[in-house]
Amino acid sequence: MSLFARLAGPWRAVPILGLTQIIAWGALFYPPVLTVPLIAAERGWSLTFAMGGFSFGLLTGGFVAPTVGALIDRYGGHRVMPVGSLAGVLGLVALVQVTDPLAYLAVWALLGAAMAASLYDPAFATLGRIFGAHARRPITLLTFVGGFASTVSWPATYFLLAAYGWRGTYLIYAGVLALIAAPLHAFALPRERDDPKKHATGPLAPPASVIPARGFAFVMVAAAFAAYAFVPSALSAHMLAIFGRLGLEPASVIAIGALFGPSQVAARLCEFMFARNVHPLQIARFAVAILIAAFLLLWALGVSAPMAAAFAILFGVANGLITISRGSVPLVLFGAVGYGRVVGRIAGPSLAMQSAAPLIIAFVAERISDPAALAVVAAIAALSLAAFLAVKRPGA
Repeated sequence: MSLFARLAGPWRAVPILGLTQIIAWGALFYPPVLTVPLIAAERGWSLTFAMGGFSFGLLTGGFVAPTVGALIDRYGGHRVMPVGSLAGVLGLVALVQVTDPLAYLAVWALLGAAMAASLYDPAFATLGRIFGAHARRPITLLTFVGGFASTVSWPATYFLLAAYGWRGTYLIYAGVLALIAAPLHAFALPRERDDPKKHATGPLAPPASVIPARGFAFVMVAAAFAAYAFVPSALSAHMLAIFGRLGLEPASVIAIGALFGPSQVAARLCEFMFARNVHPLQIARFAVAILIAAFLLLWALGVSAPMAAAFAILFGVANGLITISRGSVPLVLFGAVGYGRVVGRIAGPSLAMQSAAPLIIAFVAERISDPAALAVVAAIAALSLAAFLAVKRPGA
């Protein structure tokens, strides 16, 4: 099949969702680390309260995610994801206006719902509805494109903040969501829905054996991804600051942080090229094991610039692989029927853990020490690996 034929058919969902993922992550998820301190200073709020709004938004998104997944199963991403983009528009415009603390939290609740309907999980659910049991490769390609979101967002946000301030930055992002992301979701995403019957026989037939999305196996999968979700949320908020407090030079810290994004993308590319026949559960276990090895490396050899760089690279590799696994593990284990709702049910606890992680690690670092904070993150990563190891795949 030619490239044109692929892009004219269901496969056009991959570049469309890739672009809108970069926009959604760049407008909704990544800017708060740069904008929230400015909001807190202008409003006269504590930084803890201001960042707590973002955490409250993630928590709200966790409650909304199962419903979003079920709606995508029923109506399709072309109907649900535009609503997420437009909710993001309303939330960003409102964030510029609010001055009351309670209204501020309410706006972040709206933005949390927008993230639950705009980021990876609804995109995975959309691809699952379109491609059915054969969505693994589209999911991998999507994460490969989406891995550039932080690479685009943080420099763009720095530039916009310098030129227009935080208010102008958020209004520009609202415009991009309204004029690019929402129309692409509504009018360019494929309407097709995969028919499992057409794959009933032949070399591309899906696995005959899947696990019901309930009981011990489902709880372990959801727990594994939730425990892992704590890790990137905590490290994204605190890793570079901890390295700085442990003696690394600011220039070295910035250079180390820049290694994370390319490592994610490289890992996803390797998965796509070399691991298409490896069970995604094995990839998830391997990814978390790499992360635990990175923590052991820091513990054994200490925090120096080379060791911190190695840690950032290994963390990026692990996170890149886990992002793919978030879409492919539920698909392969639990099947394509009701996939959107399954992904949403798994996303709920993960978003809740994401919301709690920065606050918990800040408390541990302040009250005990930075090494203790890193130890807490490593221990939760070990819980994630234990949960993944407890899951038995069909036919194993």
